Amino acid sequence: MKAMAERDDHTAPVKLPVYSADRQQTGELEISGRVFACEANPGLVHEAVTMQLANRRAGTAATKTRGFISGGGRKPWRQKGTGRARAGSTRSPLWRHGGTIFGPQPRDYSYSMPKKAWRKALCMALSDRAREGKLVIVNALELAEAKTRLAKAMLERLGLKHALIVFGEGEEGFYRAARNLAAHKVLPLGGLNVFDILNYDELLMTEKSARALEARLGER
Repeated sequence: MKAMAERDDHTAPVKLPVYSADRQQTGELEISGRVFACEANPGLVHEAVTMQLANRRAGTAATKTRGFISGGGRKPWRQKGTGRARAGSTRSPLWRHGGTIFGPQPRDYSYSMPKKAWRKALCMALSDRAREGKLVIVNALELAEAKTRLAKAMLERLGLKHALIVFGEGEEGFYRAARNLAAHKVLPLGGLNVFDILNYDELLMTEKSARALEARLGER
């Protein structure tokens, strides 16, 4: 019964403050605790971040083995009678300008984790930002014009200095205005990931985006 009560408590709805563009609270958003107030599991979050960093690796490091080095086709000296160690090629790894032994070769470092585990790690990252008061939900991300200076001024009014901004459908104008800001990063809703959430100090989204995340991540 105790385990059941704890499970129900973690999936109960939570209320998050909703702000205007001037950082004035205009209301509260009641949303699923399964997405924005789930229990932390550092090991799972670490696994998700490790996977993301591995998938970003280019995997282009390469060294030349003796087969890739020109020359060395002729035996340097005869096998016996010289008093020197036997040698078959001047491109042996034992020789200067020779090949490399067991050096890196181009490879694919990417791998994937189970989808349910990835969604759970994403919910944990969102919950961490909500728990620490670093999740800012606004009514809308609307600008008079898609100008960078207007986006910068709006973010300053919201008190955001190093934020990850999530935009949904119909909010592309704010993306065009804010994408050149060096201190912030703008991501579409479908590109939201664990690494970027944890890499930025604040997380900004609209009520509409929060509801979309609730619908997508709240599924079992």
